[in-house]
Amino acid sequence: MTDPTAKTAHQSAGTERPHSRRVGRICAAIGFYAVCAVITVIAIFPFYWSLITSLRPTGSLGEISLLPGAMTLEHYKVVFQNPQTPVLRMLLNSLTVTFAGLFTNLFFGSLAAYSFAKIRFRGHKTLFNIMLISMMVPGVITLIPTFLVMLRFPLAGGNNLMGQGGIGFYDSLAAVVLPGAIGVYAIFFMRQFFLTLSDDMAESARIDGAGEFRIFWVIYLPLVLPGLTTLGIFTFQGGWNNFMWPNIVLISESNKLITMAFSAYQSPLTGVKYGPLMALSMLMALPVLILFAFAQKYFIKGVAIGASKG
Repeated sequence: MTDPTAKTAHQSAGTERPHSRRVGRICAAIGFYAVCAVITVIAIFPFYWSLITSLRPTGSLGEISLLPGAMTLEHYKVVFQNPQTPVLRMLLNSLTVTFAGLFTNLFFGSLAAYSFAKIRFRGHKTLFNIMLISMMVPGVITLIPTFLVMLRFPLAGGNNLMGQGGIGFYDSLAAVVLPGAIGVYAIFFMRQFFLTLSDDMAESARIDGAGEFRIFWVIYLPLVLPGLTTLGIFTFQGGWNNFMWPNIVLISESNKLITMAFSAYQSPLTGVKYGPLMALSMLMALPVLILFAFAQKYFIKGVAIGASKG
């Protein structure tokens, strides 16, 4: 005969297990979102602090407060009216350099990536591995060789065919664009997307008489739009924030970029002018924020696809 007490205890334990699992899932979800909230605050706080600092009056910059209090645009006026830093000219130069690098990396990087992913030519694996190895070389090591190449570039800046007699691309916007016109990372990144696409489409197009460039441009390129958008944001951000190399190859006031304006607000003699410095930082961040706001859907999709197929 079955013991009623044991049966009741068994049923009670059975009902407690789903309840305890549900409570555990809720606690785990609360903990996860709490950690995400903390990380979000840590990530956003520097931007918020820069923003409120750029809006505070000069006399209030030393105050430690999370609220801006009285707000003013005096620091932005200083940035735009400073004769040492023609901001509008610098912004135009930075946009020119950034969009030129954006176009070359997206077009030529995608074209090279398509070649490595879909065309089986002799030595393509060896060549691709050499390119990957070059990514491990720190950029600082190549600064002097790259500078000499720009300085001695044949038939540029008064140079003869042997690269002598002039200054090449030195002190020109081309000296900023050319070294990073086709990044190895762009080729590697886009190759991952082309590898996810079927080779049958290319074979069918070749049978119909289509050339390789037409196959790349008409068939495959529209299919990797998320990857292009993601790479475009990375490339734009990298080009827009470029600081070290422009300071090496640009000396004329008319050719300077917006990143080179920061030095005007910090020196050993005058100290750091935090108000104008933060205002300039906000102006620097604005184009990247606008680009991400319009392309975030494709950016997130591109990152997800790249992570799953990398």
